[in-house]
Amino acid sequence: MSQEFVPDDNKSVSEALEEARPNDDSAVCEQEVVLLTVVGSPKGVRETILTLYRLGFAEVGDWSPVQRAANPKQVMSVLIRRSRANGTPPRKSGR
Repeated sequence: MSQEFVPDDNKSVSEALEEARPNDDSAVCEQEVVLLTVVGSPKGVRETILTLYRLGFAEVGDWSPVQRAANPKQVMSVLIRRSRANGTPPRKSGR
């Protein structure tokens, strides 16, 4: 996923999530959407994303670009995960 899922300064996270959802209501009903945010030092955020990648949780490229956080010494990155209603993640192509 890319930065289009990261809200700009004028949008709330819920508005950004609403825009990210497909228009087909049946697809939305079948998916669970979870927003994960990692906040910390630039090194800590990078290491956490890499650890989650090594554990098979998410691809590094699925996270948003690192952005400034509320604390000037911290950054953040966001991941939006969608899973089927039964809790299983959708299959990724190529795996």
